[in-house]
Amino acid sequence: MRRFWILFAIFSVSMALLVRNGAAEDIEGVEEHPMVERYPGQDIRWQRIENFLPLRIPVGPVTGYRAIGEWIDTEGRVTRTFYRYQGPDRTYAEIYKNYLDAFTAEGFEILAQGLSDDRKGTAVGSRQWSEVYWRENPFGKPGEVGSMAAGTSSSGGAGAFVARKERAAGTVYVVVHVEQHAADYVGALIDIVEVASAETGLVAVDPEAIGRDLEEKGRVVLDGLFFDFDKATLTPESKQALEAIASYVNANADKSFYVVGHTDGVGKFEYNTTLSANRARSVVEALSTSHGVAAGRLEPHGVGPLVPVYSNATDPGRDKNRRVELVERLE
Repeated sequence: MRRFWILFAIFSVSMALLVRNGAAEDIEGVEEHPMVERYPGQDIRWQRIENFLPLRIPVGPVTGYRAIGEWIDTEGRVTRTFYRYQGPDRTYAEIYKNYLDAFTAEGFEILAQGLSDDRKGTAVGSRQWSEVYWRENPFGKPGEVGSMAAGTSSSGGAGAFVARKERAAGTVYVVVHVEQHAADYVGALIDIVEVASAETGLVAVDPEAIGRDLEEKGRVVLDGLFFDFDKATLTPESKQALEAIASYVNANADKSFYVVGHTDGVGKFEYNTTLSANRARSVVEALSTSHGVAAGRLEPHGVGPLVPVYSNATDPGRDKNRRVELVERLE
């Protein structure tokens, strides 16, 4: 993902140069995550990076003593970075809003958000909410990040939000905490989870997932179907997915479906359109001849590269665009 700048209304030329050339007060051995660039004037004072780590993400308010009712349990590459802003000219609310606006502008879905001037209550961003989050996801090593949990007699308000974006390389979650630690000190903890992509060939659809996606989206990507390179021949590794598709279709005898083949954007349009149609036809034939699905309930079509779900400019994007989907056919 390309970097994006955290925008703000007014800043001095000297401050811009400071940020562009690297903040002088960063601790040693840290690096900015390529997904986001700091608010001007912030210094990195703590960081923890793990190639694979579980992280629990709360998306609801506090519901009881040290309890939040709604969580997303995820795992992957985790980057946790604590920033310090020193100076009386910016407040936690300004910095919070800049991060929120920047992530929203980059197409992130905001799953939960909240500001609390006095940190009281049980809503997202309150003291209780943050303490539950940190208890479930401890910092793991000492450092200035501890100021987020410590509090001072001069502490002010705080805010937090949770964001998610689906990328060709996988899902990414971001949790941002911003707190007014003192009149001239704003702390910000940014946690980024890049969900680990499953190894190719290990994931296949199941009947429950097929039904859920069809109900919510009107279509479902049939993961676990594999073809010989540049051909429409299904490989033996597709058996598990074919069994799951047949189980769903046979259990919903009152419905009919389109089976739609897609390709990436590489190559000639006519060739890709034919290949996608042939692959859809191969899936229909396999389901009808080997898995007991009546052929008349499945209608194959190929649309080639016309409906990409990600950019064809990257390998992960092209890989996601090469797919077969099941779409309910309404008579």
